[in-house]
Amino acid sequence: MAVVQKVPCLVEQIINHGEHVYTVTLRSERPAPRFRPGQFLHLALDTYDPSGFWPESRVFSIANSPWPREQIRISYSVRGRFTTRMEKELVEGGQVWVKMPYGEFVVNNTGDVVLFAGGTGITAFTAFLEGLSPGSRHAVYLAYGARTRSLLIYHDMIQRYSQNVPLLQVSYFVEQESGARPAMKESGGLDNIGRLSVAALWPKIERPKKATYYISGPPAMLQVISQDLRSMDIDAGEIKIDAWE
Repeated sequence: MAVVQKVPCLVEQIINHGEHVYTVTLRSERPAPRFRPGQFLHLALDTYDPSGFWPESRVFSIANSPWPREQIRISYSVRGRFTTRMEKELVEGGQVWVKMPYGEFVVNNTGDVVLFAGGTGITAFTAFLEGLSPGSRHAVYLAYGARTRSLLIYHDMIQRYSQNVPLLQVSYFVEQESGARPAMKESGGLDNIGRLSVAALWPKIERPKKATYYISGPPAMLQVISQDLRSMDIDAGEIKIDAWE
């Protein structure tokens, strides 16, 4: 198990996806500790003094692969005071501190898995998806939803993964569909208009009672998806929830 470390980082890149959703790439000043896909970090905007207390921070899933260890990526939407500070204060070239790794929300794909990701909740799964190999023996079903098409911010990356991994099946959900549809860079367009839905994905899962289910996203979505899975007679022990928010 990796030992938690406090690491200063340079803000290398900020991508504004619109609608107050951002992806931030950090470059650590020394190799970051090893982590497992699905784990998270604490991000602090204020300077950390090792002789004092850890400053105010918030947790974010680590969205990148564990390699290379000098780069860390997170995505976030502005909700509340701390993320409002992030939107106003984070600048490329600035410094932040991270404390990592934390968490046990790690996908175990020794059997079939079903992943439900709402909005920036997809970041809990991106490192896992990146690590899948073409020879993966177990099915992975991903249901990925966002408010609008433009907020499916990891769409193109996921499409690349799905083209290389035959047993990865992806379904997209968009709550608000407009008349103008921006082009997707890769194949695999929009499947569903509306919120993430267990009922919509259920017919696509070959062995639903043999799978393990993982859910990451806004609190209301976590509750609805978990309740719907229980109504399908999925045992509570087979439903894993990323509930740190």
